[in-house]
Amino acid sequence: MASLTLAGIAYLLAIREFFATPKFERRISRRVVVIGLVLAAVWHIEFLRLPAGADDDIHRYVWDGRLQRLGYNPYIVVPSDPAVKGLHTPETRNLNNPDLPSPYPAGAQLFFHAVTAIQESTFALKVAFVVCEFAIVFVLLDLLRGKQGAHLVLAFAWNPLLAIEVAGSGHIDIVGALLLLVSAAALVRRWRAIAAVGLGLALAVKFLPIVLVPLYWKRVRIRDAALAAAVVGLLYVPFLDHGRIPIGSLGTYVQSFRFNGPVFAALHQVAPPQLLVGLAVLVGLVTATWLRSAAPELSPDVFAWPMAASLLCAPVVFPWYLLWLLPFLTSASTLLIILWTVSIFPTYVMWHLRTLGRPWGSLPSWVMLLEYGCVAIAAVIIALRRIPESPAPQCSTE
Repeated sequence: MASLTLAGIAYLLAIREFFATPKFERRISRRVVVIGLVLAAVWHIEFLRLPAGADDDIHRYVWDGRLQRLGYNPYIVVPSDPAVKGLHTPETRNLNNPDLPSPYPAGAQLFFHAVTAIQESTFALKVAFVVCEFAIVFVLLDLLRGKQGAHLVLAFAWNPLLAIEVAGSGHIDIVGALLLLVSAAALVRRWRAIAAVGLGLALAVKFLPIVLVPLYWKRVRIRDAALAAAVVGLLYVPFLDHGRIPIGSLGTYVQSFRFNGPVFAALHQVAPPQLLVGLAVLVGLVTATWLRSAAPELSPDVFAWPMAASLLCAPVVFPWYLLWLLPFLTSASTLLIILWTVSIFPTYVMWHLRTLGRPWGSLPSWVMLLEYGCVAIAAVIIALRRIPESPAPQCSTE
C-alpha cells in the first residue's frame, strides 16, 4: 500500500505537469516520450514475473480456455462438479467461485481459447494482455499526434493500475479497452463500419460499453450496426445451448455480487438489484446522450464519462474495471476520473485482509470515504474555480 501511494502521487504530479499548460508539449521532445514509454515497459517485467494471486480471475480464464479446447461449454460446466475433477490443472484447481459457470461474454471466451491454444498458463495470458496494452499505446500515439500532443500517451502508460492489473493480476478488461479505442479512433476518422464492429467486439468482451451507443447515433449507418450485430451473433454460435444464447452465471453476479458500490448499496434498500443495474445503464446512456448533443465534434475523452457514470452506480466496482477508462483520459476534462484511478487503491486492503484469513466482505468505511471523498473534494474545488468572480463595485468620485 505504501508503494502504491507513492506511485499514485508521482503519477498525479506528472498529470499536473501534462495539463498545467497547453504548450507543455513544446518542452517535451519525442526522445523523452520514448524514454517514458520504455520505462513503463520495463516496470511491467517484474509484475509479469509475479505469480497470479489465488483469488485472481486469470485462473478462471485458463479454465474457460481449457474447457473449450476439450470440447466443453464454459457456460454450462461448473468447475466444482466432481464429474470434471479430472479436467483441472494445478492452475485451475483453486479458481474463485468454483460453484458457478463462467459469466464472461463470447468475445472474452474466444480470446481465452486462442491464447491457451498457444500455451495453457496464466503467464501466457498475462503476456497476451500486456501485448494488448502496448497496442493501445500505438493507437493512442496515432490518435494524439498533431492534436493534443503525443506526450499525453504517458497519461495512459504511466497509470499504476496498468502494471498491477494487466501485467500483475491479468484482466480481460484491457482487451475490451483496446477494441473500444480502435472503435473510437475509427469513429473519429469516419471509418463507420470498423467503428461499429469495434464497439460490437468490445461488448463481446464485457457489456460496459453498451452505454456509449448514443455517441454512435447518426455517426454510423444502419448497415454498419447490422454488420456489428451479425459479427457478435456469430461469436455466440459455438456456445449456443439448445438454441438459446447462454449467459452463464451473469444473473448470479447481478443478484449477489457486491463490492465498492456505495450508490448501489444506498439504493438497494428501496429497490431490487435488477432495477438498479438497469438504472446504472440508464445513467450511462443519459450521460452519453447529453455529451452527444453538447459536443457535436467527437473527442476521445467523451468516451470515459458515460462509462464512469455507469460504474459509479454499479453493484461492483473492482479496480480493474477502470482499465476501460484509461485510454480516454488524455485531457484536463477527465481529471476527476484520473483521480479516481488513484483513489481506488485503498480497496486493495480487502485482498490483504483475505491473506490474513478474513472472509470476503464489505470494505471498511474509511476505505470508501477516502476513495470517493477525494474525488468529491476535487469536484468541489474544480467547480469553485470555475465560478467567475463578481466585479468589485466602483467608488464614485463625483
